[in-house]
Amino acid sequence: MNVGFIGLGNVGGKLACSILRNGHALMVCDVAPEAVAALEREGARSHVSPREVAGFADVVITCLPEPRISADVLERPDGVLAGLGPGKTWLEMSTTDAAEVVRLGEKVRSVGAEALDCPVSGGCHRAATGNISIFAGGSRAAFEKVLPLLSSIGRRILHTGGLGTASQLKVMTNYLATANLVTLCEALTTTAKAGLDLAVAYEAIRISSGTSFVHETESQVILNGSRDIDFTMGLVRKDIGLFEAMAREHGVELEVSPLLIRIFEDAIARYGPGAHSPSIIRRLEEQSGADVRAPGFPAAMTDDEPEEPGAEVLPRRA
Repeated sequence: MNVGFIGLGNVGGKLACSILRNGHALMVCDVAPEAVAALEREGARSHVSPREVAGFADVVITCLPEPRISADVLERPDGVLAGLGPGKTWLEMSTTDAAEVVRLGEKVRSVGAEALDCPVSGGCHRAATGNISIFAGGSRAAFEKVLPLLSSIGRRILHTGGLGTASQLKVMTNYLATANLVTLCEALTTTAKAGLDLAVAYEAIRISSGTSFVHETESQVILNGSRDIDFTMGLVRKDIGLFEAMAREHGVELEVSPLLIRIFEDAIARYGPGAHSPSIIRRLEEQSGADVRAPGFPAAMTDDEPEEPGAEVLPRRA
C-alpha cells in the first residue's frame, strides 16, 4: 500500500516509522525539515506539497496539532483535497473536533475518496512500537479497506461508528486521563508532605484500586523529575476544551471539567503551552514546598512489550 503521511510530530513521526517498518511505501510531508530528513533516512520519500503526497498515496494520513491546521492542509490550493480522487482514502489521525472532521469528510467524499477519523491512544512510547490503540470512525466498508494498514500501526483497533465518532471518544478518553493526572499530582504531593516514601507510595497505588494507565506511565516521569511524556500543556488544554464543548453541545453541565480547564490555564500562564503536561505538579510543589521526586524512576517511558500484529476490538453485544 502506498501511504502518505503529513505531520511528523511526537506521535506522527513514530506512527510513520511503524508504517515503514511494516513494509509500506511511504511519502512524508512536514513543516520541520529535520523531521522529514529523519524519515528519509529510514526509507521514506518526501514532497513539500500535501497535494503531491495525496496524489502518490492510496491512503493519506494527517496527524496535526489542531483542527485549523488540518483544515489548511486539506483545503489550501496545493492541499490534500487537490490530490485526492476515487479509490483513495483520507485518515485523520489528529485529536480534533468531530464536527470539523465531518465537514472535511464531506469534501473528501465529494471528490470520490473515503474519509475516516482514526485518533490514537496509549502514549508516544507505544506509538513507537506499533502497540498503540486506534479508534476508527467511518463507514464499515472504508474501515475494512484500511484495517490491514491500521493493524500494522497499532495493536488494538476499534471501529467506533460513523465519521466523527472516533474523535468524540478520543477527547473523552483524554479528558479522563487529564482528570487522573491532576488527582495523581495531588496524591503524590500530599504523600510527600506527609513524609512517606514516594517509591513505596508508587507501588501502593500500582497494586491497588487506585492504579491506572496514567499512574503507571506519567507518575514515573513525575517522580524522576523530567516530567517528560512527549505531550504538552497546550495540547491538554485543547483536548479538554473539545470535550467541554461536546458536553455543552448536548446539554450536559459538567462540574469537574471547568475546574480542570482553570487548572491548566493557570499552569500555561505560569510555564507556557509547550511545558510537559506532567509539569502540572509544579503548581502544587511551589504552593506546598514539596519536592515530589524519588530515585530509580525513568526520565522517559519506553515500551518493552514486543510488537504484535494488530487486531480489531469488538464491542460486547447482548
